[in-house]
Amino acid sequence: MTESSPTPSSDVLRVGNCSGFYGDRLSAMREMLEGGPLDVLTGDYLAELTMLILGRDRAKDPALGYARTFLRQLEDCLGLAHEKGVRILANAGGLNPHGCATAVQDLATRLGLGVKVAVVDGDDLTTRAGELGLGAPLAANAYLGGLGIAAACRAGADIVITGRVTDASVVVGPAIAHFGWERTEFDAIAGAMAAGHVIECGTQATGGNLAFFREILDLTRPGFPIAEIRRDGSSVITKHPGTGGAVTVDTVVSQLLYEVQDVRYAGPDAVLRLDSLTLEQHGPDRVLVTGARGEAPPPDVKVSCTRVGGYRNELTFVLTGLDIDAKADLARRQVEASLSVRPAELTWTLARTDHDDPDTQARAAATLTVVARDPDEAKVGRAFSNAAVEIALASYPGCFLTNPPGSGSAYGIFEPRFLSQDVPVHTVTLPSGERQSIEPPPTTRPLEPLPGDPATAGAGEAPEAGSAAYGMTVRAPLGTIVGARSGDKGGNANVGLWVRSQDEFAWLDGFLTVDRLRDLLPETRDLTVTRTRLPRIRALNFVVEGLLGDGVAYAARFDPQAKALGEWLRARHVDLPTRLLPAPVEVGRP
Repeated sequence: MTESSPTPSSDVLRVGNCSGFYGDRLSAMREMLEGGPLDVLTGDYLAELTMLILGRDRAKDPALGYARTFLRQLEDCLGLAHEKGVRILANAGGLNPHGCATAVQDLATRLGLGVKVAVVDGDDLTTRAGELGLGAPLAANAYLGGLGIAAACRAGADIVITGRVTDASVVVGPAIAHFGWERTEFDAIAGAMAAGHVIECGTQATGGNLAFFREILDLTRPGFPIAEIRRDGSSVITKHPGTGGAVTVDTVVSQLLYEVQDVRYAGPDAVLRLDSLTLEQHGPDRVLVTGARGEAPPPDVKVSCTRVGGYRNELTFVLTGLDIDAKADLARRQVEASLSVRPAELTWTLARTDHDDPDTQARAAATLTVVARDPDEAKVGRAFSNAAVEIALASYPGCFLTNPPGSGSAYGIFEPRFLSQDVPVHTVTLPSGERQSIEPPPTTRPLEPLPGDPATAGAGEAPEAGSAAYGMTVRAPLGTIVGARSGDKGGNANVGLWVRSQDEFAWLDGFLTVDRLRDLLPETRDLTVTRTRLPRIRALNFVVEGLLGDGVAYAARFDPQAKALGEWLRARHVDLPTRLLPAPVEVGRP
């Protein structure tokens, strides 16, 4: 089935995205404004690590604490957005949304533009952290919903600057204002949450980081996504014509699985049941998202607490050729014996990237990384790195380091906390200067556990499930037929997997139990793993608790944000039913 692009009307709200993180493509704002019609252009600039960076900026200078690249984009594009009548919504305010708004207003004045700016705040709980039992974080920010943004839109704001809101809120807010949804229209709000979640990471919805990336004809410079939201909360995910990348069921389901926890995708305005969604290709670069079922929001709101955990330093030895394990053992013993003062934590990781009979020196090499952490910067500074350098002529043959010795640097710890929805004073400052408070939701519902998944830890494999029930098999990478997307949520990692047919899902559902995931990813064997089924989109989601320690700023893991955890899993060889294979598979082929 195909459908033509709808004519802009009150029944469709076209919301684009031009930023998925602090540091995304600077030219994206202009590309989106010039590419075709939009009603709203959003930008997501905040992540857990970003809050730490902005917190340190604010500690050095109270006038900072917001995403300054947003101002660079506006300097180039504010006039164009004003001319086209496109409203800009961004969480670029970070820890200082009023400071960011002042800078935007100054910019507009300098450019001679009469721009109406609104600010949403109340998320920052840092000064109240002690009384709220949050300790003494560098920053403590509640994840606000879209009601303040909606009020700003109804008041005619051209630009809305927010602090910490949920990733989907910059889409939910204008949709509530545009369609006049009541706070209890949870299905419609949940549909907008789904659209917001899909487009909030920018080009990840148009082919970026897609497991099946080789199927996309032009991924050199993918276009940024657009959600055409409808009055009932359904949406079409698309992009401007002529831009790179693609919008397919694969690109959309891949992003739906990104950094999610379980069936319930919770927000301050509603809870989206991910297991209710249906995806359908509706023509080139158009995917229809329907069926969203919403529930009342939870009584608590998530609070991001970031603090400086101490100081860290890291060094990597290269081990080449023979006797890799013995070389690593010698280097470790020598470094630890040379330390005048031992740091509080020393973490050693040996990565066996070496090959037999290597035809290049790089293929002969493995790496040994040591990470030191301590509350005292001096203990992880030159005293630590010098101990490693001093053994260079007295250690294993071919000893060298990938980086020179240096001083320690501060690292952060992320801790999610939960407080009652009435704790943050959710406030919007309208363009007129009037300040309005957003009341907490009148109806809430605790996030009660759902019925258990029969293929969870300890349950083993379901009867008649797995490869044996599918006849002949071939040993091949799981990723031959299975896509994956993985990411981080604090110290936890998720990996979502999907397939393209019901037959493939029936096999995957029976085959990939928690026990088998642990076998395929040995790093997860001693950790709590939870599996969630999403049969409507033919997907499974696994959450691995504690894989990333205290979050990305702390983790010494090779992949500290678990971005490639799914690709590791796809690379593992399993017994694939031959009748599910798209083409003959050469055993051992990458």
